[in-house]
Amino acid sequence: MTVLPDGLPLADDFPEVTRDQWRHLVEGVLRKTGTSDAVGAGAEEALATAVEDGVTVHPLYTADDAPEDAGFPGFAPFVRGGRAEGSAVSGWDVRQRHAHPDPVRTNQAILADLENGAGSVWLAAGAAGVPVDALPEALKGVYLDLATVALDAGADFEGAARALLRLYAGREVPPGAALGNLGADPLGLAARTGRDEGLAGQLAAAADLARICDRDHPGVRAFAVDALPYHEAGAGAAQELGCSLAAAVAYLRTLTEEGLGVEAACAQLEFRYAATADQFLTTAKLRAARRLWARVAQACGAPSEARAQRQHAVTSPVMMTRRDPWVNMLRTTVATLAAGVGGADAVTVLPFDSAIGLPDDFARRIARNTSTILLEESHLARVIDPAGGSWYVEKLTDDVARAAWAWFQEIERAGGMAAALASGLVRDRLAETWARRGRALARRKEPITGVSEFPDLAERPVEREPAPEQPGGGLPRVRRDEAYEALRARSDARLAAEGGRPRIFLAALGPAAAHTARASFAANLFQAGGIEAVHEPVTVTAETVGEAFTASGARVACLCSSDKLYAQEAGAVAERLKAAGAARVYLAGRPGAQQDEYERAGVDGYVFAGCDAVEVLSSALDTMGVAR
Repeated sequence: MTVLPDGLPLADDFPEVTRDQWRHLVEGVLRKTGTSDAVGAGAEEALATAVEDGVTVHPLYTADDAPEDAGFPGFAPFVRGGRAEGSAVSGWDVRQRHAHPDPVRTNQAILADLENGAGSVWLAAGAAGVPVDALPEALKGVYLDLATVALDAGADFEGAARALLRLYAGREVPPGAALGNLGADPLGLAARTGRDEGLAGQLAAAADLARICDRDHPGVRAFAVDALPYHEAGAGAAQELGCSLAAAVAYLRTLTEEGLGVEAACAQLEFRYAATADQFLTTAKLRAARRLWARVAQACGAPSEARAQRQHAVTSPVMMTRRDPWVNMLRTTVATLAAGVGGADAVTVLPFDSAIGLPDDFARRIARNTSTILLEESHLARVIDPAGGSWYVEKLTDDVARAAWAWFQEIERAGGMAAALASGLVRDRLAETWARRGRALARRKEPITGVSEFPDLAERPVEREPAPEQPGGGLPRVRRDEAYEALRARSDARLAAEGGRPRIFLAALGPAAAHTARASFAANLFQAGGIEAVHEPVTVTAETVGEAFTASGARVACLCSSDKLYAQEAGAVAERLKAAGAARVYLAGRPGAQQDEYERAGVDGYVFAGCDAVEVLSSALDTMGVAR
């Protein structure tokens, strides 16, 4: 028994509780709520939640669930961090992205970031950013021996890399002092573009860059093993890790075939992962990534100290919304916290308006300060591996690692990453995952605040300068808000053409206590599709509903009340709404035993928690004559 300094036992007045006792209490709650009649382990499973890639989160974890020992920070298998000191000395590297094509404006933004908390630069170059020949201007005034420069040049990676190497020489950066990443990722480029005809030449060019870095610039890595193309195509956490492992193994093969030793080849790779607002899954993913890479490096013969994975975490583009973009600040804060707790070496916080266009100075400042607050005010980095020892996180790490390893092995059996991309294996598998997630999004089981939940139809749109076009033609780029964005765009077009949004009349029956909950639910749901809810008057009857509906200017209506009042009044009110010209009548709630009666009276559909909101909203807009 643990004893406190004052001599009092910590658990003195707390009797020992067993898992079976907890399950017994759960059984009672499930029966009382009508959720399940399961008992024992079945009651516990009834509360389990499937997340991604076959990984399930359980309601309770104990020491019995903990996997094998995760080791110590800075030692194999590096689950607890790639360095023994973690981020405790200087925090993680605050790496901000710059993609404005104007080198002068990019330079101003880079210097502002570096002067105000950022430690490195993630610079888009070539067709998707600053012109390659303008790199010296974009990096004017940047101390290249102090600030890491990570390039992201896509198909122009070789030209951009050699321009940066010339810049090191021209500014007389001492050998070994330069810090950076040249951004070579031929397989990631093939995933983005769907073109692999020049892959062999690109791999050879990247290997040549790696030899130069190994010889002249040990602080610079040639390869960025970027998992974002897979994440942005809908990959789950384990799929993202599996794809990155397969790409990295292909690069190791290329580098060793070109003459580099395994240790030197491992030193040329930096991994880039997405950090989402799913805090614990992100933390587990980064911990699992280090464990898996250590296993791969060990199998390839790398010494223990060379097996640590260098990680760059980026707040997920998939989770960023175009409507109510201010909420993105909250999403990126949680994602940054998760990345820091997960042990990422460098973290990029995308500005809240990045889904709309090129971010402005305010958005860049907020993004930069997100990391600063977590580091300087919350002291997040002062604890090494703060998630270590959590039975939940340790088990989740293990589950993600096992699922990712199985996917990695499947890619390898298919001939490696290049073959899996060419055959469509990766595309098809990621599409299946996104389709499942899309169904959850459509049913609002994965809510999007400000979009599918609590939208603001009166919000003023945020306008930004268009960002450079990104390469396409390969894996798609998906967003969580895409289905709802399409619905809102239809509503916006109606507003622009006719001066008003499509409307739905909420026919609330009985007192406020009877209808408020369902009226609020219905208004929230229909506003997610850009449909304005009219709730005037507050309460209607069969005698008054026809006149009220006509006055609302709506073409569809939704009944809102309690099940008891529905049984008494819904049929008559639905008939009157149809007589008044309602093209479609919904009922808020599940129909139950009286479904046939309601539908004979004129009810056409039902809205309830878990219904396919996207289908309901799309059908409603069609009924209102709103163009697609």
